[in-house]
Amino acid sequence: MVENNAGGFVFQIDDWARLGRFLVLGSEGGTYYTGERELTRDNAEAVIRCIVANGPRVVQEVVELSHSGRAPKNDPALFVLALAASLGSDETRRFALLNLSRVARTGTHLMTFAKYADSMRGWGRGLKRAIGDWYNEMDAEKLALQIVKYRSRAGWTHDDLLRVSHPKGKSSAHSALYAWIAKDEVTGDLPALIPAFIEMQAATDVKTVVELLEQNSDLPWETVPTELLKSPQVWEVLLPRMGLTALIRNLGRMSANGLIVPLSGASRTVANRLSSAMALTKARVHPIAVLSALLTYQSGHGVRGSLSWDPVREVVDALDSAFYLAFGNVRPVGKPMVLALDVSGSMGDGQVAGVPGLTPRIASAAMALVTARTERDYHLMAFGDEFHPIDISPRMRLDDVVRRISDLPFGGTDCALPMQWALERKVRTDGFVVLTDNETWAGGIHPCQALAEYRRTMGIAAKLAVVGMTATEFSIADPSDAGMLDVVGFDTAAPNIIADHIRA
Repeated sequence: MVENNAGGFVFQIDDWARLGRFLVLGSEGGTYYTGERELTRDNAEAVIRCIVANGPRVVQEVVELSHSGRAPKNDPALFVLALAASLGSDETRRFALLNLSRVARTGTHLMTFAKYADSMRGWGRGLKRAIGDWYNEMDAEKLALQIVKYRSRAGWTHDDLLRVSHPKGKSSAHSALYAWIAKDEVTGDLPALIPAFIEMQAATDVKTVVELLEQNSDLPWETVPTELLKSPQVWEVLLPRMGLTALIRNLGRMSANGLIVPLSGASRTVANRLSSAMALTKARVHPIAVLSALLTYQSGHGVRGSLSWDPVREVVDALDSAFYLAFGNVRPVGKPMVLALDVSGSMGDGQVAGVPGLTPRIASAAMALVTARTERDYHLMAFGDEFHPIDISPRMRLDDVVRRISDLPFGGTDCALPMQWALERKVRTDGFVVLTDNETWAGGIHPCQALAEYRRTMGIAAKLAVVGMTATEFSIADPSDAGMLDVVGFDTAAPNIIADHIRA
């Protein structure tokens, strides 16, 4: 056992488990006890140890997790891939660069990877070739969309990347695209989207923008001049064809400009599009993206800037439902469970996946409700260094849950309390699910000892699933006990992993 950041003693997860936590949760925003810079450094050191031990395995885990959409953001995966491409063995570097297009699926991803790689290594032939291959391997029409949609990110542009990689176009359309990016040359070989984009950039009135959008169904909203995005007519054309991620991010803007109002066709369109679990999965919409949108939309104002709006009930309800749908098909355990939420002081600070306002306390309550909605036999409780009554249920809307969980009192952390509570009251349960940052320090008995006492006294081989809500190296789960499991909070696979563990 090791001492955690709060001065308590816990188990230290291995570097591979920490790699998994970092890929899902990242380190943006830090934690109550650890700043963002320090947390990033500590995670990077663990990742580097994994790369030294088995670099190809690291790359494979990055590809699998990124491609499956299990993480809220792709930046940690791009960061780890850049580390592998910079600090790994020759085999690891080649394997990392070979898989670049599977992790960097958009222009934004590619530029973010370039930023990381540029800070870690030089621009050797392997990296230049990988960047050039990213452009050449993509269909010319799809590449044109990436170019006009993501023009600059992370201090890089497509012009910058083409200048350092010098790819030779694999087709006349690719060569025409590269010449247009570098020299503004317009030829007949350019994909049709580029001339339409050039016209859009020159547009000065709503009528022209609407006509261009109607004539060119592939033009994304990012190509519309900023001033003309204030028009509800423009968004009326964009709404039915926008990707779900873009739709979710622009709900406030569409409400502010008067397109989304109560009982409107636009609000019904939003509700209908967010009601498809299959569409959410196909678009890789992560539950945290939905929860972040819900927090922002319900507040009636943006996190940055002066944009404000009146929240529309139909949209709030649609986001609430979409949050649960984004986890996919969650299988019920079918056994009695205790869901225990750590609401101590440390859970009220920091950000989960870098989402402003999404503290580990709020995120843990939202995630617990995913399990609660699928189970009949469960008890939901909250604890710090003592028990706290918690009046929330899966029948409530998430925004109501957020308000109630945010108002709970702060305090220390005693993660043994759920097991002690169940033993004192002779509650028979097959599993405890504790959602925590693992910064436990209060109380006179360790959580694993409390579980052992519960098992012995009650005669039940109860399981424990610890849901880590921050990317630290700690867990209250004993790795030598097969009945204890450590999982990553807000990994979309977590609910079913927990269910399989308790059911086994």
